[in-house]
Amino acid sequence: MTETSSNQVVVLGVGAFMQALMRILREDGAAVSGYLTRNYAHYGPRSEASCLTAAECPNPCPDWASGRPGLLVPMSLEWALQPWTAEFLTLDLPLLCPTGEGLRLERERDFARGLCARFGIPFPTAHAVRTRAEAEVLVRRSGQAFVIKNPLCAPTSPIHTIVCESPEDTLAWLPRLDDSEGIFLQEYLGRREAGHIALVSAGEIYPLVTNQEYKRAFDGNLGIVAGAPLGGLVEVDPDDRHGLASELLEPLLPWFRETGFHGPVQVTAIRHDHRWHVLEYNVRLGVTSGPLIARMLENPLETFRRCARNEPLAPRWRAGRAYGCSLTLAGYGYPFIQTGGPRVPVTLTAPPDCDLWWQEVADAGDGRLEATGHRICDVSATGATLPEAITRAYANIRRLRSLGSYYRTDVGETLWPPGSE
Repeated sequence: MTETSSNQVVVLGVGAFMQALMRILREDGAAVSGYLTRNYAHYGPRSEASCLTAAECPNPCPDWASGRPGLLVPMSLEWALQPWTAEFLTLDLPLLCPTGEGLRLERERDFARGLCARFGIPFPTAHAVRTRAEAEVLVRRSGQAFVIKNPLCAPTSPIHTIVCESPEDTLAWLPRLDDSEGIFLQEYLGRREAGHIALVSAGEIYPLVTNQEYKRAFDGNLGIVAGAPLGGLVEVDPDDRHGLASELLEPLLPWFRETGFHGPVQVTAIRHDHRWHVLEYNVRLGVTSGPLIARMLENPLETFRRCARNEPLAPRWRAGRAYGCSLTLAGYGYPFIQTGGPRVPVTLTAPPDCDLWWQEVADAGDGRLEATGHRICDVSATGATLPEAITRAYANIRRLRSLGSYYRTDVGETLWPPGSE
């Protein structure tokens, strides 16, 4: 079999995450290209390097088999749900994502619940049911509020997470659900949410960062839980200051070793009764935290490539970048994506002095940009302190103008430190 070309990197996805990883890894010595998995948000990635679309190349495996890139970085689980997935796995290419049994940790909600039960990790009371009628009976009998999720996690899932804060809220939503894949009900335990992202490689866990996502649409944590966060905070935390890795990831080490798991793992958790409880696990870098992690690392290409090869890691962190803040400029109608608007101009009043990653925009000609969807861009800034990172991010997002757009103005004022109200 042909050897892999170690500095060739393919990033899979669209939008800001993809653009960010392409640029940061290129700056670290990679020869990057992209595979665009969806039919929107192509401008940012294509401004960094050559990209193939899924429409142009429905099966990328022959190209990857001949070129044998040294690293593939996926944005989501889409790669594992394609007609070409089985063929891809036979290529044995370095992928920054677990495969096989390890993939089930994110893909199957009830599998993660069962794994937590096996290893004594706190997990909210949860039920996997087949129909809306079964779910209604369960909610009425328990008298509890539940977060409603799809049993299988995928970008195309028929149910996207609905956070219900009372039994009445839960019952009101149930009749509207598409239960074709069933329903996963997870007991609602409040809003004291945080996460930790680590890499697992060579049978060891390497804690990286503690993070906090601002998932609700509007200031004061009001409005619905948006399809993607409106902002996020990241703290370099290899020593696990907040205890999320030690309580919720380290107990899984025997399973990681048993299955040969290697790749990113993120745990999102709720603080309840003085303990962290798992909400879910993800096996990706994350669309908001991933670009910040890559920017904060001194050796992102080496770290990600070695992890994809299941080798021991030695992450090195850049001085003066202990914290990061990501803000999203939301376009007209977001998060109510049934509501659309015209392709209005997007302008900058001054050049940015931090990272600016484009989401749903297009070139309108003569160097002008216009909004083409509900998420315009992400602004990402790092700093030696959290206030420094937040201040810099807000200074830059205020330079953007687009009719009907908005951003949260309170990131960092609530929810942090992890576990706070």
